[in-house]
Amino acid sequence: MTLIKSISGIRGTIGGKAGDGLSPLDIVKFSSAYGCWLLKRNEDQKTTVIIGRDARISGPMVNQLVCGTLTGLGIDVIDLGLSTTPTVEMAVPHYKAQGGIILTASHNPKQWNALKLLNELGEFINDADGKEVLSLAESMDLEYAQVTALGTYTQTGNFLEEHIEKILALPYVDKKAIEARKFKIAVDAVNSTGGIAVPMLLKALGITEIVELYCEPDGNFPHNPEPLPENLRDLSKAVTKNKADLGISVDPDVDRLALVCEDGEMFGEEYTLVAVADYVLQYNKGGNTVSNLSSTRALRDVTEKMKGKYNAAAVGEVNVVTKMKETNAIIGGEGNGGVILPELHYGRDALAGVAIFLTHLAKYGKSVSMLRASYPDYHISKNKIELTPEIDVDKVLEQVKDKYKNQPVNTIDGVKIEFDKEWVHLRKSNTEPIIRIYSESKSMSTAENLANKIIQDIREFIKG
Repeated sequence: MTLIKSISGIRGTIGGKAGDGLSPLDIVKFSSAYGCWLLKRNEDQKTTVIIGRDARISGPMVNQLVCGTLTGLGIDVIDLGLSTTPTVEMAVPHYKAQGGIILTASHNPKQWNALKLLNELGEFINDADGKEVLSLAESMDLEYAQVTALGTYTQTGNFLEEHIEKILALPYVDKKAIEARKFKIAVDAVNSTGGIAVPMLLKALGITEIVELYCEPDGNFPHNPEPLPENLRDLSKAVTKNKADLGISVDPDVDRLALVCEDGEMFGEEYTLVAVADYVLQYNKGGNTVSNLSSTRALRDVTEKMKGKYNAAAVGEVNVVTKMKETNAIIGGEGNGGVILPELHYGRDALAGVAIFLTHLAKYGKSVSMLRASYPDYHISKNKIELTPEIDVDKVLEQVKDKYKNQPVNTIDGVKIEFDKEWVHLRKSNTEPIIRIYSESKSMSTAENLANKIIQDIREFIKG
């Protein structure tokens, strides 16, 4: 069993002994800590929290515990029920709430669940706030409300419609252009809330031919729910069998978007953001963009082509959002299929990505594969090197940085070294003696050779 306590939330497997996984006791403890942290921040006003969940099997149980705990603290709860991560993020400021909790383990398998914690802006809490919540949970310095001061519980199931209306109102979404193309689209929603949200969005965009694959939100994931190529074979077959124009895949909480071309080939989750940003930049020439250090260089190429400036952030959505605010970026995200559009909200939003991509495709006038071929073609190789516990990982990274000091080096998150349009990014694991090594080049073999060269360097440093 596993329980992972991080700054952005609590993630664990369901079942087992308290403290070993995400047991009912742990759910109550961490919900209490978050609630007490919110009450402390909002002493002069009534505190409200928005709750929403994906469709995983443990969702109703976790939801009841969280909502009951918060009302027991004197906090009012607005429960969106089955929802998406971006929907909850938008609902927090809409209802003028002081926080939000999304009950989802994102792309983790069905035995996992999590409490993802939001601030009053509907954004993931930062490092300092996360540590304060964890400290409260550890100390158990928690005080509950008297019976006359208990919070209220309200259910609402229509905010997803509000979310979609806001997407359709974006200047980058053209319903008429999409309708005119008469797209046929296949959807793999891994039997979670994307099975509700994605078809609802497509119908709102005027699409009538939808091939639904695993769109029953019962939490029985038919395959590994992470939208990676090896997990999207059924969607690929459905696209070609039904002669669909596009395949759409989302993860269980609908913040990541992966696309399949009309020929069954993968568009590439790294290129979801690239394509959407390309279209948004056409409306905002000279606009800035942000992605994390391990994302494809193609976003930088597209941004600079439009006379904008690209900036890289440390890995993690909260870091990307911080950098976007610092640089006034018009769009950003991560290479895992995450698109962040500040005009809508500062969170990854697969639904917004779908609507903008379809508008882009409609106006492009050609196939998805031809659109993909119009972008710089890069390949990322992902590797890791396992080290013995006594090895000083920080020292090894410092030695790598020193060896390549004549190259452009970025150290905001591990060490990233650029070689013209190629790069390698080294990050240490926070939980085990591992260095993760991502490299990118114009061909996969060159990217792998670059990674192997760095791995050899590391081994030489260790011997020395």
